[in-house]
Amino acid sequence: MATGGESIPRLYTRTGDRGTTGLAGGTRVDKDSLRIRAYGTYDELGAHLGLIVASLPRELDGLYGVLTRIEHELFIAQAELATAAGAKPPAHRIEARHVARLESEIDRYDAEHPPLRSFVLPAGSVAAAQLHVARTVARRAERELWALHRAEPLRPELLEWANRLSDLLFALALAANHALGVSETAPDYSI
Repeated sequence: MATGGESIPRLYTRTGDRGTTGLAGGTRVDKDSLRIRAYGTYDELGAHLGLIVASLPRELDGLYGVLTRIEHELFIAQAELATAAGAKPPAHRIEARHVARLESEIDRYDAEHPPLRSFVLPAGSVAAAQLHVARTVARRAERELWALHRAEPLRPELLEWANRLSDLLFALALAANHALGVSETAPDYSI
């Protein structure tokens, strides 16, 4: 995985044909290692966000910049995760400013819809449903990050950022439904 600034000479290398992959700095690990699972899930999340950005209705143009920036932040997180413990850290890492920005955006978008009185179905508009899918992938990535953290301690800023990211995606889903005039649906527990 490129960790920022280097070129990728070709799409295949054959070096992973036996179930290992290289980290920044040259260390090889199993393709299903905790580290690879964590940054692979952030790669998956980035693909979901790309689909959302590509299909945003005009009424939600304001989300474009936020989602695109998060796509870039995912690459920063992946570069950090693709660097072996003890190796020289990448030039760019998730910092406190990234966490603070997510918190500010959570507050902003949470204020753009009526207060919740219950859980809601992950539904409504197509954009909101896609944001809920992204939210669940972000939560899975966070769980994988914590599993890695127990084996190889990670920086608190990265862990905090991971926790806020899914919260922001939830706030964006609610704001999207509200902006499009779609009501939230509470779960019906009597079914």
